[in-house]
Amino acid sequence: MRRKLLLLLTLSLLAMLTLAGCGSNTSSSKSNGSNGNNDDTFKVGMEAGYPPFNWTQKDDANGAVAIEGSKEYAGGSDVEIAKRIAEGLGKKLVIVKTEWDGLIPALQSGKIDAVIAGMSPTAERKESIDFSDNYYKSDLVMVVKKGSPYENAKSIQDFSGAKITAQLNTFHYSVIDQIKGVKKQPAMDNFPAMRVALESGVIDGYVSERPEAVSASSANENFVMVEFTEGFQTSEEDTAIAVGLPKDSDLTEKINKILAGISEEEQTEIMDTAIKNQPAAE
Repeated sequence: MRRKLLLLLTLSLLAMLTLAGCGSNTSSSKSNGSNGNNDDTFKVGMEAGYPPFNWTQKDDANGAVAIEGSKEYAGGSDVEIAKRIAEGLGKKLVIVKTEWDGLIPALQSGKIDAVIAGMSPTAERKESIDFSDNYYKSDLVMVVKKGSPYENAKSIQDFSGAKITAQLNTFHYSVIDQIKGVKKQPAMDNFPAMRVALESGVIDGYVSERPEAVSASSANENFVMVEFTEGFQTSEEDTAIAVGLPKDSDLTEKINKILAGISEEEQTEIMDTAIKNQPAAE
């Protein structure tokens, strides 16, 4: 009798342990989304270092959003677009500050749900990720120092002999080759680094998009934006800006509907406000 009782107790304990193990696995499975992110959040990756598209600031002034894992905040036109999309999706916006080269890997690994970082939907990038419809379009310009021999340039060929650079892994860097006799410098990681290089005379200028150039010249009185009558040859996909998304994402159609509700006039207003609100230190 005692042996039977011990056997029953042993079987009962084994059954309880088995059920507990199954329950734990089920709970873990439900707590993790398909990409490891909370379903109630919309995680957006950006440099937070490319004003006026995106930048880092110390507080939440002008609607800036807290950066995940940091006491800092992200502001800029990209943040405003991200806020519109998050609201339309019914999710909480989370900004994940990520280096430019790390944005696509972060998207592919599921660390973020989208890239909203002034990114152009180039053919090369489309091989790795998908893109939404465009939410902005810009032109290429050059940023130089005030009083330099290049301040009044009208053609990109006026920069023959100049030390010119652009951001690493962007089409901005490749178009420098269109300038005959240019002294193409090594590409730089980000725009703050290029601004420092320009200020110190390491370079004579850098290729940028018009909003960033307006931002740079507004933030530093020593900088001048040069627009061209004979400029760089670019494709429409190079100068357009769109949201980067994982391949075959179920968010693409939803985001396109939200973006369709933002008129060109609103896009311009968002950008103009971002230029006005950017921190002077940028």
